[in-house]
Amino acid sequence: MKRFNIRVYGIWINERQEILVSDERLGDFRFTKFPGGGLEFGEGIKDCLIREWKEELDIEIEVLDHIYTTDFFQISAFDNTSQIISVYYHVRPVLHDIHSLVFKTIPFDFHENGYDEINFRLLPLQEFSEKDVTLPIDKRVASMITKS
Repeated sequence: MKRFNIRVYGIWINERQEILVSDERLGDFRFTKFPGGGLEFGEGIKDCLIREWKEELDIEIEVLDHIYTTDFFQISAFDNTSQIISVYYHVRPVLHDIHSLVFKTIPFDFHENGYDEINFRLLPLQEFSEKDVTLPIDKRVASMITKS
């Protein structure tokens, strides 16, 4: 059955002009994307984003302005029967005390025997480009961010 898969992502650029990305491993597939994830039935889009950041980073965020919603056909990289629709927002942590977060400096710095893992990196916005993310819709958003 063909279906839609709605994804919601947050773009956080900190006061040092660094942008947050997540390096993830799902089995043998490694990819870099913006933090966020899938909308669950009965959930609002912004509520999804808040929940995903709480689950992945254990921080509360404020959802700010809308950046982009997918306007082209994109099949899922994980399921060829799903069409991806992604929504992107600027976000910022509610509490300024996020120093407890651990950021990696090396891409895909995972444990050797792990299956599903996630790490976070802060990249200098001045050096950031669409080459720093893996998925096609993220690449489009990365390009928009670097041009603004």
